[in-house]
Amino acid sequence: MIFNTLHDRFVSRRRVNVLTRHLAPLIPPGARVLDVGCGDGAIDSTIMQRRPDVSITGIDVLVRPSSQIAVKHFDGRVIPYPDASFDVAMFVDVLHHTQDPLVLLAEAARVACTILIKDHFREGFMANTTLRFMDWVGNAHHGVALPHNYWRRKQWNTAFGRIGFAAITIQSSLNLYTAPASWFFDRGLHFVGRFEHASR
Repeated sequence: MIFNTLHDRFVSRRRVNVLTRHLAPLIPPGARVLDVGCGDGAIDSTIMQRRPDVSITGIDVLVRPSSQIAVKHFDGRVIPYPDASFDVAMFVDVLHHTQDPLVLLAEAARVACTILIKDHFREGFMANTTLRFMDWVGNAHHGVALPHNYWRRKQWNTAFGRIGFAAITIQSSLNLYTAPASWFFDRGLHFVGRFEHASR
């Protein structure tokens, strides 16, 4: 499909660089990071180039042969590591692909004390329709599940309250796209956040 080709050529590389700029500074020094749903590992590889003090392990339900980091298969629900195995659990556009994001958030809270997320806010005019279109263009040709489970800010807040985590920082002006695409596809629909256990 023409949309898929254009997305991979003109959007994917920029996305990796922009998200790396947002995520890399949020990772604590010397952290062991688990990227849940790491895809091809391009963001992880780029983060480690910027942050050589950081190590990143990947897991995914679809292990791609061209992945840029070592990736372990998992079932999409249970993270296959013991409690407190990592300093950071990271989800980059992953949780809205699950039927129940809270399941993986609880697993992340079990294996790490910090959670980094890049995902969406389903807020504003035609937000759901716009997010569904972006998801289809970016992921359908990779065989990624598309349940379109986008949450509002209130739902995110409730979920983190249930697992005992609190927001440390949330950035919703990511500048993922250039104009004129940014007028339609940015507009506060995306966020990057760092969340930590409320008792810390």
